[in-house]
Amino acid sequence: MTTTTTDLWHHYGRTRAATDRTVPAEFCWSWSQNSGPGAEVLGDLSGRIVGDLGAGAARHAAHLATERQPFRVIAVDASPAQYAMATDLFGHLAPRLHIVGSDVLDHLQTMVRSYDVLYSVFGAVDFTDPRKLLPAMSAALQPGGRLVFSTLAHYLSGAPAQPDAVAAEIPARTPDGGATTLRRWVLQEHVWTKLLDEAGFTGIGIDVLPACKGPRAAHTLLVTASRPKD
Repeated sequence: MTTTTTDLWHHYGRTRAATDRTVPAEFCWSWSQNSGPGAEVLGDLSGRIVGDLGAGAARHAAHLATERQPFRVIAVDASPAQYAMATDLFGHLAPRLHIVGSDVLDHLQTMVRSYDVLYSVFGAVDFTDPRKLLPAMSAALQPGGRLVFSTLAHYLSGAPAQPDAVAAEIPARTPDGGATTLRRWVLQEHVWTKLLDEAGFTGIGIDVLPACKGPRAAHTLLVTASRPKD
């Protein structure tokens, strides 16, 4: 089901969508979106079912659907505005790209053992309680399935990431432009490792992608893990 709360992602990506309707030629994990490894981190996607959690305008999902020959990429986002934007931009890529307007946890509960690969690029992993999300991801993956996500290695202010699984309130805007906040999880590497282990993942790896120069530059954590085979 779609969210009934205030859509705090109403404004995100609108400026770009007005001028850029193309499927991205590259897939980037880094915060700067112009460096580091690409879609190869996800492994061979041929014939696979892939989920993008917190997909926004579905640009990453559109790239995979057109360039990596999956059976289907399912792009999930709770924001009605992002769902509408993604559908307008890339709805023509159906059925290989399936765009879903849903709370991520609600969606995963309907997809037990359905996904071969799940990923998030500064998406649902950043904005959903990981103590709920990671176990739901594990349950939605088939045995041997792969999880990959990128997340901030520190706050954009430069402050260090949290040493425990706690969220911080960060600025956001309501659809009418009013100021508000939303919760974001910015956690240290050992915290992600502990949470993934508790959720049943194995083969956990974390790489730090260095920040590029520019305003609001940030290092990125690129996290990989697998659901054990039965």
